[in-house]
Amino acid sequence: MIAILGAGSLGRLWAASLPAGQVAFVARPGASQGAAGIRYRFRPLTDSGTTIEVPWLRASDAPEMVLVTTKAGDTLEAVAGVIERFSASIPLVLFQNGLGSQQAVAARWPDRPILAASTTEGANRPEPDLLVHAGSGDTWVGPLTEPAGNQLDSITARLGASPLRVHPETDILRRLWQKLVINAGINPYTAVLDCPNGNILSAPLYQDTIQDLCGELSDLMRASGQGNDTPETLRQRIETVARNTAHNTSSMRADVHRGRGTEIAFINGYLARLGKDLGIATPVNQMLTERVQQLSPK
Repeated sequence: MIAILGAGSLGRLWAASLPAGQVAFVARPGASQGAAGIRYRFRPLTDSGTTIEVPWLRASDAPEMVLVTTKAGDTLEAVAGVIERFSASIPLVLFQNGLGSQQAVAARWPDRPILAASTTEGANRPEPDLLVHAGSGDTWVGPLTEPAGNQLDSITARLGASPLRVHPETDILRRLWQKLVINAGINPYTAVLDCPNGNILSAPLYQDTIQDLCGELSDLMRASGQGNDTPETLRQRIETVARNTAHNTSSMRADVHRGRGTEIAFINGYLARLGKDLGIATPVNQMLTERVQQLSPK
């Protein structure tokens, strides 16, 4: 059995994709479980749709791994609340956006097998009980702590029992940085401008700041040992993704619409803090962080 901590869009996508009867959601301490599990409609990429029912993990259950699909800002507290339920040998796979939350979990439990995942799967919930698989992608999984290294192949093979494409990645930090660049160059603009991904490309705010933003990203990546990509190369990657997902609503924009806190602190906010640590000016990342924070509940 695979346990999933976090019943948002990504958690529900994995619950719907893994073999039926082999997955359960983990209830957080103090949370009201209500019914025997979570029931929702699932609209996959190819079929007309189906109803998914996933039980809560029982005290007697012994899962073989835990997928952590909470929001970045909730992850450390959420893991801390449930980790003692699981054997120290059970791997935790972290599916958070941005950077910072993964390192915090790995630093707190360095003797446990902690892994991180970077995914390009698209999923959203246009209605509370409806999950839509909005786009097919790839998921890379790699170790963050030493005990996780020898479990990488078995974990990716187990997750590969789903129709989602899963790959082992020994240098997962590189993958996380690649996604961080895309998120930093798209998500805050969609939230501030309140528009789908593709619409940012013609907006004055984007056009006036994207080159400087990519310059900051390039400097930060180089100083962090994450390659020597030029600002022009990074901008091309960001704009390719924005065009390919032109009609999509980013998770950050969706969070603003729902009155929830965003993950800006782990995307542009993380980059601004890193810049301070490295002595690299990051005025555009700081500006975008502050603009999004003004839209979100404190």
